[in-house]
Amino acid sequence: MCGGFTCSKNALIALNILYVVVASILISVAVYGQASSLVTNLPIVGGILACGVFLILISLLGLLGAVKHHQVMLFFYMVILFLLFLVQFSVACACLTVNSDQQEILARQGWNEVPIEVKAQVQERFECCGFQTRLPQNGTATHPSCVDVDKRCCQNALDPLHCQCEPCMERLKETIDYAFKLCGGIGLFFSFTELFAVWLARRYRNQPDPSYKEPHAIFPRKNYLY
Repeated sequence: MCGGFTCSKNALIALNILYVVVASILISVAVYGQASSLVTNLPIVGGILACGVFLILISLLGLLGAVKHHQVMLFFYMVILFLLFLVQFSVACACLTVNSDQQEILARQGWNEVPIEVKAQVQERFECCGFQTRLPQNGTATHPSCVDVDKRCCQNALDPLHCQCEPCMERLKETIDYAFKLCGGIGLFFSFTELFAVWLARRYRNQPDPSYKEPHAIFPRKNYLY
């Protein structure tokens, strides 16, 4: 019967298998990002990798507890997953409520922290120059040159001699806003699945196993009163 012991067990196992798949995707993305030259030094890669490893450990704990109907494992699984739900729900709501000014502040902090090689790659990929203001043509010790980028931007311009690339913040506004909304939406969705997993684990933990046989003492048929 759906909602019974077997149904709750299979649903919890399937949900944790889904979490294992999601965690594997996160780890793969982090490894790919670490190998990519564009984001080699960005700290977000380490955060994605840590989330993937943590999620896969929690999923394995839930799988083991669901298969064995282990009360202690299921209890710790519920507590840790509920704490994870609170953190992820808060982060998702924060991502969805970030306005354009706050996005600009965060983007500026990231731009100032990354090395000059990453800035040059961002300028080449998005065909922009500097963050919000134009930089010297030959570059500086902390900012890359814009000569080659300007040539690419102005290939089809009506006045190539006076053409210049616009700042990167103007090019990245829509991309940054889309990234915040996407991360917030995905985080909000998975946070509610975690809350459902907590409810399901609690329900499954309190259900008796129909195949469990209570232990009982076996005495010989001999009557010890005589």
